[in-house]
Amino acid sequence: MEKKEEIDPFKVLEEKVGILIEQIRSLRDEKRSLKEKAQTQERSISELTSELESLKESRDRARERIVSILEKIEKSGA
Repeated sequence: MEKKEEIDPFKVLEEKVGILIEQIRSLRDEKRSLKEKAQTQERSISELTSELESLKESRDRARERIVSILEKIEKSGA
């Protein structure tokens, strides 16, 4: 008769716990990385929003100047 190897339940449990610990460590690293990426994206969005507002203000000033110039032209009778 062949002798079956006994499976040590504590060894199996220890291996599974080790795997879970490694998965937790990996997930924490991934979470930290994603959090950093999210913060970088938030800063980029904030910077782009500010730049967009600045461009809109610049466009509005240019529009006002053009309207003013056109009004002066109309008043001069040209």
